[in-house]
Amino acid sequence: MRDIILSVTKDLQKFVIKTPVLRFDIIDSLCNCNVFFKCENFQHTGSFKYRAAINAIKNMPVEFKQTGVITHSSGNFAHALARAAYELKIPCHLVMPNNTPNFKKSSVLSYTKNVIECESNLKAREFTTSEILKNKNLYFIHPSNNMDVIIGNSSCALEFIIDYPNLDFVFSPIGGGGLIAGTSIAINNFSEHCQVIGAEPSNVDDAYRSLISGKIEFNESTNTIADGLRTNLGSINFPIIQNYVNEILLVSEDEIMDSLDIIINKLKIVVEPSSAVVLAALIKNNKKFKNKNIGLIMCGGNIDFNSLKF
Repeated sequence: MRDIILSVTKDLQKFVIKTPVLRFDIIDSLCNCNVFFKCENFQHTGSFKYRAAINAIKNMPVEFKQTGVITHSSGNFAHALARAAYELKIPCHLVMPNNTPNFKKSSVLSYTKNVIECESNLKAREFTTSEILKNKNLYFIHPSNNMDVIIGNSSCALEFIIDYPNLDFVFSPIGGGGLIAGTSIAINNFSEHCQVIGAEPSNVDDAYRSLISGKIEFNESTNTIADGLRTNLGSINFPIIQNYVNEILLVSEDEIMDSLDIIINKLKIVVEPSSAVVLAALIKNNKKFKNKNIGLIMCGGNIDFNSLKF
């Protein structure tokens, strides 16, 4: 696995931005530890998912390169796949919920016009995608439950741990599981002491419950401001998370908003609520991580400012 991650990361260098790592005295003092922000909000399309999209398309079966790819996504992966497909000259079809914010829809439409809307739930996304696949010879790329997606995501953590080998913990948001799975296999393969911590909204705590029960759990509600974390784990990424993620910490909606307020208004960095979850988890549990070197992955910066009230 080490060789695969190294090879993919090297290959992606010509496509992705090696995102910066930022430090802030105010955060170190607040958390009583040394905090390093890996800013994937500065990645192409504004999120880590561009890494996954490029790698998945580059490794898709050759017989689909003429007909194209399809995914279902509420925003960030749709945007990433649309741009990656455009750059690699692969046709792209996207199934998106009908309540997707307009600013996310417009970002996608700048790369492809093949956007199909559906009801805003996972069942509708999957059904709509399956109906399209019956009539079109397309290659389906799942936003998180796909090994090429996971390995693409691992390039972020590999950059992080190579540049900062003294990290004791890396915090990753957890939604569909693609980022934290990629993060954990990279950290496990390239660090002897660093541990991976997941951060998840209490309102959608399916991953937290899944680690306890040993099977994939689901949420009855997806009521969280961290819209990128509303999805569930999958059969491919869940075993990776079970093996390599040390702990998942839960945070409330108020704690997410307080951390988002700090990042945007104090640090002057534009991130989406899903990114703020990791800082919220660290602040809430700062005594546990006192004097440690902590890496926080800022997963994305695609935010609708009109929807926020601090």
